[in-house]
Amino acid sequence: MLAAADAPLRARAVCEAMDVEIAPSNINNVRLNLKQLADRGILAEIEQGLFTLPRR
Repeated sequence: MLAAADAPLRARAVCEAMDVEIAPSNINNVRLNLKQLADRGILAEIEQGLFTLPRR
C-alpha cells in the first residue's frame, strides 16, 4: 500500500486502506505500528505523522 501510494500516508489513510474502522484507538494503534517500523528502518517518517518507504 505504501509502495503504491504517490505521497506519504498518515495513520488514518492506512486504516482506510486496510478497511479498519476509523476510531481513535485504531488510528493510534496503526500509528504506533508505523512508528515502530520507522524506528527499525523499514519505513521512513519524513514529517511527524507522515510515513513512506525509505529511499534507497
